[in-house]
Amino acid sequence: MELYEKTLEQTYVHRGKILNLRVDKAELPNGSECVREVVEHTGGVTIAALTSENELLFVKQYRYPYSEVVLELPAGKLERGEDPFKAGMRELKEEVGATAAKYVDLGRFYPSPGYCGEVIYLYGATELTFSEQCLDNDEFLEVEKIPLMKAVEMVLNNEIPDGKTQTAVLKMAMRVWYASNSD
Repeated sequence: MELYEKTLEQTYVHRGKILNLRVDKAELPNGSECVREVVEHTGGVTIAALTSENELLFVKQYRYPYSEVVLELPAGKLERGEDPFKAGMRELKEEVGATAAKYVDLGRFYPSPGYCGEVIYLYGATELTFSEQCLDNDEFLEVEKIPLMKAVEMVLNNEIPDGKTQTAVLKMAMRVWYASNSD
């Protein structure tokens, strides 16, 4: 059986600044029709920036949908057609005032593939240099440094609920572990 669904019809219910919502009619592999609700999002980027003291740079910010302050790695929304790597470098500078001499691609993250087309690109950054933050006018956050292994413990103890942050923390920790144990 071919695992493919053919789009028959698309109807946009909402077109917004951050996302679009559409309701599609699709044909399933067995020929039946179904309805799919799809959130279109331009995507995002997250940076696991590791200091020379083996600390990750985090930001705390109020997240309106959850009505709480969330601890996250620096991250941001991509503009349509924007290069994810360049966006990551921009977000690192804006949110924590850092630039990096070395970057590593940590892969892609699908936050909710059942209904959302968002892709979040993950990067690691090392050999950091610090200057001033360049926050957007509507951006209010606090920077926090957390030792890498403490951040891993926090992920494992459910103290960091943000999925993109969990994934990037664990991937960065594994890269560091493999690098130190590859002899």
